[in-house]
Amino acid sequence: VGDLTRIFIAALEAEQKTKFLKVPKPLPGASPAEQVFVIDGERLSVVRETVFHEDPVNLLRLFHVAQKRGLDVHPRAMRLVTQSLRLIDQDLRADPTANRLFMEMLTSRKDPETTLRRLNEADVFGRFLPDFGRVVAQMQYDMYHVYTVDEHTIFAIGMLQRLEDGTFKKELPFECCIMDSIASRRVLYLAVLFHDIAKGRGGDHSELGARVALKMGPRLGLDIAETETVSWLVAKHLVMSRIAFKRDLDDPKTIQDFVSIVQSPERLKLLLLLTVADIRAVGPTVWNGWKGELLRRLYNGALELMSGGVTGGAEADLKRRRDAARALLDDFSEQDFEEFNALAYPHYWRLVDPQTVARHARLMREAALTEAPLSVSTRVDAGHAITEVVVYTADHAGLFSRLAGALALAGAVIVDARIATMANGMALDTFWVQDLDGGAFERPDKLAKLSVLFENVLAGRINPYLELTRKPAFPNRAQVFTVPPRVLIDNKASTSHTLIEVNGRDRPALLYDLTRELTRLGLQISGAKIATYGEKVVDVFYVKDLFGMKIDEEPRLKTIRKALIEALNQPQAEAAKGFPALTAAS
Repeated sequence: VGDLTRIFIAALEAEQKTKFLKVPKPLPGASPAEQVFVIDGERLSVVRETVFHEDPVNLLRLFHVAQKRGLDVHPRAMRLVTQSLRLIDQDLRADPTANRLFMEMLTSRKDPETTLRRLNEADVFGRFLPDFGRVVAQMQYDMYHVYTVDEHTIFAIGMLQRLEDGTFKKELPFECCIMDSIASRRVLYLAVLFHDIAKGRGGDHSELGARVALKMGPRLGLDIAETETVSWLVAKHLVMSRIAFKRDLDDPKTIQDFVSIVQSPERLKLLLLLTVADIRAVGPTVWNGWKGELLRRLYNGALELMSGGVTGGAEADLKRRRDAARALLDDFSEQDFEEFNALAYPHYWRLVDPQTVARHARLMREAALTEAPLSVSTRVDAGHAITEVVVYTADHAGLFSRLAGALALAGAVIVDARIATMANGMALDTFWVQDLDGGAFERPDKLAKLSVLFENVLAGRINPYLELTRKPAFPNRAQVFTVPPRVLIDNKASTSHTLIEVNGRDRPALLYDLTRELTRLGLQISGAKIATYGEKVVDVFYVKDLFGMKIDEEPRLKTIRKALIEALNQPQAEAAKGFPALTAAS
């Protein structure tokens, strides 16, 4: 309806202006092939109605000239295009000139998004590339994807162009610099065009799309190396976001696994840019500063490893980290620092950067001086759309679950978490949270209430489950969607932890339910990555058993899967009877 309306309104406008306009003007400086076009009322038109029948390549050349000259296409010409679509056959698709014109439009620095949208409106796009025609107007029935597949793809190409022309220079300066340094623009643009082209075919659209790229690359003028790179990018276009959003980026094995997939700095650049364009084109509220920060951390970690930047042994690395933290703690005496150092296990030093270590040390010293049973610190990072919440209190089984429930009650959405136990039996739990709109959790009144809320939940005066599962005043839109529950357990992704990935439909109290179930199963949660895609939630937990070991016995793994599947399938399960206090705060 939108496409037809645009053509109809343009035709009405042209008709109304006809009596005021001069006769169509020839294109100044036109090449012989372009002399079949004229400028009619500031729009590009054709000299006669037989232009497309005389040379079907003109069906593409019309839009190519319009893009090059910065002109809109006249409704009369658009009408003739739609009446001539049968001319787009195998001969035209194989024509080198037609394919060259298409690639020039796709990779042009003059607004390729608008040109591709015009091609799509005229149905030339889908006919010239039949694989693309299969995703035109293809809906994605969820609450995450806002646009049809073809519109999402065209938006993503527009995102690339904005990275290149400086539109995103203030918002994404790092990515814009990367864009300026890539070796092959057309590889990147073609990879974005093909990344979702195989959706809806019944199978892994990444792998199926990679095969399409292998077939189409030579036709569009790419050499063997370029075609292989486009195919690889399409096959791996979800890898970087999956690792950045689901894995612990401070775990060296995470970076090593990613580098083993990417292998080269140039591919790393291309994959970062493809990932950013893809996410930003999903919908207007999907991208935020925190996601950008995670992708940049993964990129920098991988580039450092590829460049041989990781040197020295584990002991030397620990010493460097301790020395860097000590330099930041100029208000600590040597005795103060040694007391803090004695509380922190080596694993803590490997996971936490020196600036954060310094903040933790001051929080712990203050807690010891005041003998506070519960200490809470918050730090708002509006630039990355995230708020860091640090809780220092006595460690107990189920502590993470209670804290997660309290944050949910406060209206905070957890996107990342790290749990550390110190040598004195105290837990130092860090949560990175956002508000419901994907921004930093920064309202002063809500931040001020966090300590009281934590205290009441840990003391047993508030049961998060009962509060979070109250029937809402209005029904949740997510309830109409069915998300098959799935639990994946991975013992290879980390050298020290078992990773448990839980997929299911999002609902109130789900994170609290899952973490409570993990605690009941006798598992220690060391970290968590929380991601929500519309109605679907993907939670990843780094866990150990009570003895600090991975879980690798198959009977126990089956028990864990069964328990978590049941938790996903029972959104209305009754709250556990009794809600004992966990801290002396009561």
